[in-house]
Amino acid sequence: MKLITYNVNGIRAAFTKDFLGWLKSADPDIICIQESKAGNDQIDIESLEKLGYHSYWHSAVKKGYSGVGIASKIKPNYVEYGCGIESYDNEGRIIRADFDGFSAISVYVPSASNIERLDFKMQFCHDFLEYIKNLKKEIPNLIISGDFNICHEAIDIHNPIGLKNVSGFLPMEREWMTNFINECELIDSFRFFNNEPDNYTWWSYRQNSRERNKGWRLDYNFTSYELKDKLTRAVILKEAVHSDHCPALVELSL
Repeated sequence: MKLITYNVNGIRAAFTKDFLGWLKSADPDIICIQESKAGNDQIDIESLEKLGYHSYWHSAVKKGYSGVGIASKIKPNYVEYGCGIESYDNEGRIIRADFDGFSAISVYVPSASNIERLDFKMQFCHDFLEYIKNLKKEIPNLIISGDFNICHEAIDIHNPIGLKNVSGFLPMEREWMTNFINECELIDSFRFFNNEPDNYTWWSYRQNSRERNKGWRLDYNFTSYELKDKLTRAVILKEAVHSDHCPALVELSL
């Protein structure tokens, strides 16, 4: 089974850049979308259906902002929209699809590029960790995919010394991610297979950052430790250029 996570930075904009052609070629069984920036009535669900995907979307109350989705060739047994905390659910940050034997979550962790949002981001992170810990008691086999807006280790960012005081690589953010992985007993699927530097999933639009590969690894596919023996491959698909992010793929023998 192939699962892809992708912050598309606007699903409607991505569609104008042949997102559907790319999706047909990449052919994931499940794709977790972040930053859809669209209401359900603004998404070309019919075109996704023609490619064989059931799609589910959790949009923000604010127009053109945030939003997550899951499109799957396998029809889920159940879809959960949000996590039950109004301030997060109003921003469309979490959606979960339950399948036979596992659940997939698409999550869009708040950014704090505006430093005034840092407290909100860290509270979300705290609450999300607790949400996953509790969920694992009910559903042990989880795949948690999304844009976490955090680089975990120095290897995950192009300038760890110069950016150590920038949100996305703050010590408190990195410490939270370590705790998240450990307390929820998760595997960072990409690092399970690849410990090489210079592997990123987001680049600023400024200063030709993508061409120069001055990037950040913000997008992850975490899996429950219980799925360790099912992991077969994890790669970053940097050739996809519909967004300032690129997709990340994980394959499991499910």
